[in-house]
Amino acid sequence: MKIERTKNATRNILFGILLKVYQIIVPFLMRTAMIYFMGVQYLGLNSLFTSILQVLNLAELGVGSAMVYSMYKPIAEDDTVTICALMRLYRIYYRVIGVVIAGAGLALTPFIPRLISGDIPSGINIYILYLINLGATALSYWLFAYKNCLFQAHQRVDVTSKISLIISTVQYGLQFGTIIFLKNYYIFVIVVLATQALTNIVTAHAATVMYPGYKPTGKLEQKIVREIRNRIKDLFTSKIGLVIVNSADAVVISAFLGLEMLAVYQNYFFVLNAVIGLVAILFNSCIAGIGNSIIVESSEKNLADLKKFTFLIAWIAGFCSCCLLNLFQPFMEIWVGKKLMLNFMAVIFFCLYYYVYEINQLLNAYKDAGGIWHQDRFRPLATALTNLVLNLIMVQFWGIYGVLLSTVISTSVVGMPWLFHNLFTTIFVKKQLSGYLKRLIRYTITVLFACVISFALCRLINFGLWPDLIIRLGICCIVPNLFFTICYHNMKEFNESILLVDKMLKGKLNLKRFVR
Repeated sequence: MKIERTKNATRNILFGILLKVYQIIVPFLMRTAMIYFMGVQYLGLNSLFTSILQVLNLAELGVGSAMVYSMYKPIAEDDTVTICALMRLYRIYYRVIGVVIAGAGLALTPFIPRLISGDIPSGINIYILYLINLGATALSYWLFAYKNCLFQAHQRVDVTSKISLIISTVQYGLQFGTIIFLKNYYIFVIVVLATQALTNIVTAHAATVMYPGYKPTGKLEQKIVREIRNRIKDLFTSKIGLVIVNSADAVVISAFLGLEMLAVYQNYFFVLNAVIGLVAILFNSCIAGIGNSIIVESSEKNLADLKKFTFLIAWIAGFCSCCLLNLFQPFMEIWVGKKLMLNFMAVIFFCLYYYVYEINQLLNAYKDAGGIWHQDRFRPLATALTNLVLNLIMVQFWGIYGVLLSTVISTSVVGMPWLFHNLFTTIFVKKQLSGYLKRLIRYTITVLFACVISFALCRLINFGLWPDLIIRLGICCIVPNLFFTICYHNMKEFNESILLVDKMLKGKLNLKRFVR
């Protein structure tokens, strides 16, 4: 089967953006309602349970990524028999995973109070809340979750985006009513469990309708099963690393600094994660296409694509970093007030974290698409353990700022150099690494100057909160993008990126006229 990579990526990006914008605005309103109607500590509880359950999701072991990768080739060759057998194996794995998560979660229950420093909201039984959240997580694996791989492997995540959009509307409506009228956090969490089940059922039905020829039947050759198991083993360390990096910060803050500080941190991270989520649509929409390209295209073509994507991500991440640097504090003051704000040093660390995260995500997208998990199996674990050790040490001296800085240090000093080596000794050619790094360093220096210039201009604005926010937004939209255009307009990647965007928009905007 020939996959129309550009067409599918464009469709996935459009629907993904629609869903992500919706999932930013509505949860933001719900988070605001919870702060003012129920109290900030409930946000801390929500964040803590989410982080704990991410740890339990280690049981997934990266099965999803391994199975989707295994489907690229049989889909390209229209090998229905192999795809059906892969689905059957996927179903077995996910049923076992659900049982393991439920069992491990129950075993962890007695230790939950030790992960909370200070008081919890009155009238709340944290054991009951935790068990409801645990049930929602286990249920997500038992109810037809394996069918979701068909949409990912066929690069049709736009379908799951539509389903999520509809069901999320139901979920948020019920949760809003619970917060405002009932003020009952138990019902708030139960709604999550119910809508998770509904999402799985509807997604499975859509997969059956769109791909009626694919059913979980048949058996794979033992050689193929061994290859998949080896990929899962290789992905396990990657999964551990990802979970530690994503969850350790929240757990450490809760254990050392309390639920209220965790809620303040998560308010900032909510905004940051919204920006990350929008950019992630680009990665999620293109990763199947990248995987297909690595199989059917030459190494030179794939390296050219990497350079082009790096240019685009550096531009996007640089622009977003300028916006975060200058808009974070006035926005937070309007939203939650000065009492629930961190100082400006935290904003600088958040911006560093964001830029490093986006570049690292691009590299990880190529790693996942290329399936080089075996070569990369130790790197995520080493990065995560470095982050955890630094977290435990630095939180005691610098509090919340030590937690932020530890993530930046572990990723940029340990994780990324190792990942560069792995990519350019497997997918690409090692001698091409120096040229790629020179480009990346140039982009980073350019972003730094753009941030300094935009910050200097924004510092001159002092007309009140709302006027300052609006004027600063205008400066951030114009100054960095103009600066990037001046710095990059003669580069090959600049022209190629314009052509790529023009292709993705199918000529609806005639961007070619800007190409020199």
